[in-house]
Amino acid sequence: MYDIQPRAGGAPAGGAPPGGAKPSADGPCERLIERYAEVATSTLGHFTDIGAIVGLEPVRRPSRLLGTAVTVRLPHLDGGAIRRALGLVRPGDVLVIDVSGDETRACWGELRAYAALERGLAGVVTSGRVTDVGVLSRLDLPVYSRGVSPLTTRAMELEGEVNRAVSIAGVSVSPGDLIVGDDDGVFALSPARAEALLGPVLDKQAKEAARRDEVRARHPEWFR
Repeated sequence: MYDIQPRAGGAPAGGAPPGGAKPSADGPCERLIERYAEVATSTLGHFTDIGAIVGLEPVRRPSRLLGTAVTVRLPHLDGGAIRRALGLVRPGDVLVIDVSGDETRACWGELRAYAALERGLAGVVTSGRVTDVGVLSRLDLPVYSRGVSPLTTRAMELEGEVNRAVSIAGVSVSPGDLIVGDDDGVFALSPARAEALLGPVLDKQAKEAARRDEVRARHPEWFR
């Protein structure tokens, strides 16, 4: 049996969610997402440990990920919940996939990446692994995982959860959380926490930019 809730902010375009589920809480507003456009995860890491998803790597660098979490839990070999989640996403969403501790198996690969691109997905974060890395590394779709594996999930169509709280590398991620990723890693922040951190983070980055300009003026050869 699948437990499927709509994406944060209400039912997806094109109709109500399966089973008549009620809309979940709103995700981050567009203004908040826009203001995080230049925020580095390393700057966030100066202010908080909470929300830092450590141990995942981007499939390719440079990488930049920013969007609203749509969560999936796969309880075992069954990857069917991913297909159902892809039916709920909107452009700018980030699929966050909890593989329930199975860190040897790939839940994401080439054909799912094509489906994600067609739907305008901002990226993918999984506590498991990926396959078809040669293709994924060429696509303009940020993907963060524990690495690569030839073992994959199967289309068993038994059970799974969509848009329930999940755990990624020990970090709780809820539907509608703001996902921020770059070459250094990934953060998952509730909209309220993201709002509270924004001022101090932007202030620190502005001060660092000024110091960087001073160094550039003294040593332009370091920046060529």
